[in-house]
Amino acid sequence: MSIFHRLTMQQRAGMVILLCLAVFAFCAPLAGTDPDTQDLRHAFAAPGAEHLLGTDHFGRDMLARLSGGMRISFALAIICVFSAAVSGVACGLAAAWYRRWLDTGLNFLANTILALPGLVLILVFAAIVPGSFLMIYIAISLVLWVEFFRLVRAITLPVVQGEELESSALHGFGKWYLFKRHIWPAIAPDVYSLSAFGAATSVIAMSSTGFVYVGLKPPTPELGLMIVELFPYYYKAPWLLIEPIAALFLMVLAFQLLAGKKS
Repeated sequence: MSIFHRLTMQQRAGMVILLCLAVFAFCAPLAGTDPDTQDLRHAFAAPGAEHLLGTDHFGRDMLARLSGGMRISFALAIICVFSAAVSGVACGLAAAWYRRWLDTGLNFLANTILALPGLVLILVFAAIVPGSFLMIYIAISLVLWVEFFRLVRAITLPVVQGEELESSALHGFGKWYLFKRHIWPAIAPDVYSLSAFGAATSVIAMSSTGFVYVGLKPPTPELGLMIVELFPYYYKAPWLLIEPIAALFLMVLAFQLLAGKKS
């Protein structure tokens, strides 16, 4: 049975929306339109044959800018979730398996990061070096790492102390086999779900930095920054504001739907 058929209807809907958004984000550049090219003569052009989604207040093509913003959001979500998942799973396993000083130290680090709400921590990091993609990536990855670490540690602890794993260890099986046979099946569904939730969190967090002008800087086509830039013109060209809001909404919705448990 294929992976698609093992998903719930909710997850299938999320995957379809996500694939459509990815096609739009990564295929739109084939049209060859530069998202930063200005043409003030055609500012606020309504959607039409020449500009399918219209143009903004600088005459820049909105289709090109939306696809560029979504590519940035997708890229950030992927690298943040991958970094946080790999390091969080590894640290959670180590803390649950070896305990003692390692468990104490990692828990202290997690609690230190949790001392500030996640969004506040992200905004603080972003404000240190405004416009730095690297700082936003580091901050979001740290916030997501705590979630992966705590989840994996909590699930792994009873498995490590369980009779099944101890029996396999007594039969001489190595740690890699014990992980594949006993631990990974226990944590995999929750890791997959948390990864999807983490991707949605990454997209929202990057947009939030744009809302308060500590994220990526103009003319970068970032969704949150686009919403702030276009808000003063909602009365003149309401479709301009609706487009990045709709793109942000659909991205977050798709990841949230994909996070549902497998049937």
